[in-house]
Amino acid sequence: MQRPYRVVVAKVGLDGHDRGAKVISRALRDAGFEVIYTGLRQTPEQVAETALQEDADAVGLSILSGAHMTLFPRVQEELASRGLDDVMVFGGGIVPEPDIATLKDKGVAEIFTPGATMVSITEWLAAALDQREAASA
Repeated sequence: MQRPYRVVVAKVGLDGHDRGAKVISRALRDAGFEVIYTGLRQTPEQVAETALQEDADAVGLSILSGAHMTLFPRVQEELASRGLDDVMVFGGGIVPEPDIATLKDKGVAEIFTPGATMVSITEWLAAALDQREAASA
């Protein structure tokens, strides 16, 4: 990594299962990222406001509830409304393959499904953020 990137990890909506979000938060921290975990039942507005206040480079959303097609775009809208178009949004959880393609078309950088390794996630995020940094330099 070119520098320690700041990542907000959030559980958006009413989904109360946060083990995955906690595991990825720890993996990101151990890989050298600065991680801000927002906790359960966050609104898109709260996530975007946290990203603004924490000067985040990326937002990672964990979702198991099936509301990904609504909540991911709402988080992106809230980020954009705060001038945070450059904050990379990625996610993980139970997301069907056709929905992954749609979310990527809408600007979500990546979706990780069950079985993705922590190394694959942390390496992808470091490379994606390094690439973004190099492009903006």
